[in-house]
Amino acid sequence: MPTYNDDVDWDRWPVADYLEENYRALHPSDAAVIAHHSAFYRRLPPGSIERSVEFGAGPNLYPLILASGVSRRVDAVETGAGNVAYLERQLTVRPDESWLPFHELCRRLNPAVPDTLAGALAPVEVVRGDVRSLPPGTYGLASMHFVAEGATEDVGEFAEFCRAFARCVVPGGFLVAAFMENMPTYRIGSASRWPGCPVDPRTVEEVFAPLTEELEVTRIDSDPTLPDYGDSGMVLLTAVTASGS
Repeated sequence: MPTYNDDVDWDRWPVADYLEENYRALHPSDAAVIAHHSAFYRRLPPGSIERSVEFGAGPNLYPLILASGVSRRVDAVETGAGNVAYLERQLTVRPDESWLPFHELCRRLNPAVPDTLAGALAPVEVVRGDVRSLPPGTYGLASMHFVAEGATEDVGEFAEFCRAFARCVVPGGFLVAAFMENMPTYRIGSASRWPGCPVDPRTVEEVFAPLTEELEVTRIDSDPTLPDYGDSGMVLLTAVTASGS
């Protein structure tokens, strides 16, 4: 039987191990994601989005930095207690210096991003909650990074997460996302096991085509500088939500 989202104790998510394995340095794959997303964000006027959301924020700050170039408020919605605590420390105490290279690249690729890391995080509000419960049509833009395919082993539930992601944005609003390609169930650190749902560009296109307009899906190859989780790269998406999505 597959593992579903509600089978997992997300409060046990190994934040320190995840950051150590993935975000203590700026890896080429993340630089490629930032470059891809920045090209999309540059098409939007600075500060033109009243309220955006990072859908399942985790402890990853660079999507929040990217959104700061266009958003007057960014809701970082997250369910796991450890991730929420980490985000709140980054905002209320001081962000880790390891995020400075990420901010520098975001700023270089989109000058609308505030010129300091603290300034880029200033619009962020941490919201603890289940992203599936977000009210429809709440946001002008939604961003999601490595969430839907990492929350379940079931492709049907993956699609449900994606529909909730699109649904939380107003018709004609914007979607920005990244997915691990062909991600199996995987481990972080020495022991912890977490669900993965293998998806590829075709899967992503099939789910989002009925929900969006101006859908663009591309991919990048796997990054040998990152741990081998069994994936084959990343799938990247930008889109505009369709009427009635």
